[in-house]
Amino acid sequence: MLGGYMNKAYDVNLTTGEVKDLYINQEDRDLYLGGKGIGVRLLYDHTRAGLDPYDEEMVLIFSTGPVTGTSAPQSNRFVVTTKSPLTGAIVTATCGGNFATKLKKAGVDVLLVRGKAEKPVYLEVTEEGVAIKDAAKLWGKDAMETQDALPKAFGKAVIGPAGENLVRFAAIVSQDRVAGRGGCGAVMGAKKLKAVIANGKKKIEIMDGKTYKAFQKTMTKYLLSHPMTGGILPRLGTANLVHTTAGRNMIPVDNWQRGTDHRAVEISGEALAARYLKKRVGCQSCPINCGRGIERKGKITKGPEYETVGLMGANLGNYSLPTIFDWNELCDELGMDTISMAGVLGFATELTQRGMLESKLSFESHDDVAQLIRDTAHRRGLGDDLAEGVKRMSEKYGGKEFAIHVKGMELPAYDPRGCYGQGLEYATTNRGGCHVQGATMYLEATGPLSIDPHSVKAKPELVMLQQNLMAAISSSVFCMFSSYAMIPSVVFKLDPQSRLYNLITNVVLNSGPILSIVLKSKAPIPLLWFEKFLTYIMGKKVTMGDFVEVGERTFNLERIYNIREGFSRRDDTLPPRLLNESTYEGIQGGVPLQKMLPRYYKLRGWDDSGVPTRKTLERLHIRA
Repeated sequence: MLGGYMNKAYDVNLTTGEVKDLYINQEDRDLYLGGKGIGVRLLYDHTRAGLDPYDEEMVLIFSTGPVTGTSAPQSNRFVVTTKSPLTGAIVTATCGGNFATKLKKAGVDVLLVRGKAEKPVYLEVTEEGVAIKDAAKLWGKDAMETQDALPKAFGKAVIGPAGENLVRFAAIVSQDRVAGRGGCGAVMGAKKLKAVIANGKKKIEIMDGKTYKAFQKTMTKYLLSHPMTGGILPRLGTANLVHTTAGRNMIPVDNWQRGTDHRAVEISGEALAARYLKKRVGCQSCPINCGRGIERKGKITKGPEYETVGLMGANLGNYSLPTIFDWNELCDELGMDTISMAGVLGFATELTQRGMLESKLSFESHDDVAQLIRDTAHRRGLGDDLAEGVKRMSEKYGGKEFAIHVKGMELPAYDPRGCYGQGLEYATTNRGGCHVQGATMYLEATGPLSIDPHSVKAKPELVMLQQNLMAAISSSVFCMFSSYAMIPSVVFKLDPQSRLYNLITNVVLNSGPILSIVLKSKAPIPLLWFEKFLTYIMGKKVTMGDFVEVGERTFNLERIYNIREGFSRRDDTLPPRLLNESTYEGIQGGVPLQKMLPRYYKLRGWDDSGVPTRKTLERLHIRA
């Protein structure tokens, strides 16, 4: 048996009330690790094609990975996997909080939920098993009230009113962390499942404990000494990106009509830290503390991440941090994804601006936004339309040319007209418009290097590498922010005007042929800390090649799932505004997606239609 696993999984049927053991064979553990990978495998195997996300046959999967609960830095996370009610595609959402470790120490690797309860229920997971309990008194409470009403010692994953009312971008909340994207909370609500709570004290077996402990100390020290994970993120949080994106014409303004505004300085990470920051906070087992503790209404509450600041700020013409704080807190309480909420508000505002929708929304005045957020969670009035997301709103009211989404999922706050590789990533990522399953923009424009964001050279290679790596990280399950420390500290000290800086960026930009060879090879040694942690915990050698291949396998199985559900090459695209309208002087048009897509397909081992070939599936040992 391998370390890092509890070797226990449950299959819970809410329709029948039956709880039984779920068998996960060793081959699948070897191929997919856990977390995202095993969630995707189980979703594919336990659902039929064409199943509606709200059908009682749909499964909702909570999964941990082999590093979860081990105290490895940045490892306390779980993954939720299902079919998205927002997009109709696969969705995996990761989350911090304390639920992941509590579930693992209850002796459980995976909890698969199917069926639909007649009345509201919650699941209580302990070392003794899973109990289905009455949640009638919890139904109608917001996410924070729900957690407060449940036993204090337990880790919790809950929904608010948005999930109960099937808002298509409803989230699952754990403490003040959120599995936000794609509507997992709505699938939970459709099952009348208000919460899942877990607690236990079981020991997680670490096969090489002595080496693991020494390496844990070494890695914690490294992360805390790194300019990003030990400097910028703790000091400014993810909102440090406001200055960078606004300065590079990449922050969405007024529903992506522009890419910068001089007022963005008022909502920057620096402004937040100087005026409102009271405490740095973080997830369990994370030394970084990138979360923002701000004082609101006499208590310390969670401050917003960059996506919320960018999209509920500049994207709506709002440059007031206190207002963003209010809307962010409101979305968390109601259990809604702030990215999609802000995206649909921006779209509705432009519809109003153009006379295509009757509302009080305006890019200049925001008095009615808070009430509209509440109305969305409860599906009242215009809020009922907003709860459907941008894609469905554009089908009802028009405006498809400025409806900002990919595959139905609203985009995060990085305008790909300022980073072409990120545009390719948006178009091809399996859950739709997403920035955390690749984050190519960090290599192009928002990190310490700038790999010519307006060039298409090497972008297919970099996107594929990033997507594979992030899928592997989410299968382990580490936090994606751990990948920021992969860029050596010395790079952060380089002068962007220096010859050395230009040499490095030019080498990377012209490294496509070399990268394509690297992508096809399997490094036979552990090069990063991810594989080393897995080796020490599991007691099985994991190389860099093994690790990245897990990600590639998972990504391809997601692709196969989406194809089974009716997606094709035509869905690998971007909004017309981002393809056709430029925000840069001297540049015609937007993201040149078609210059990158064929190369990307070829690298992936897909045919011209974007379908993985039999040879690719056999190489990756994918059964479909």
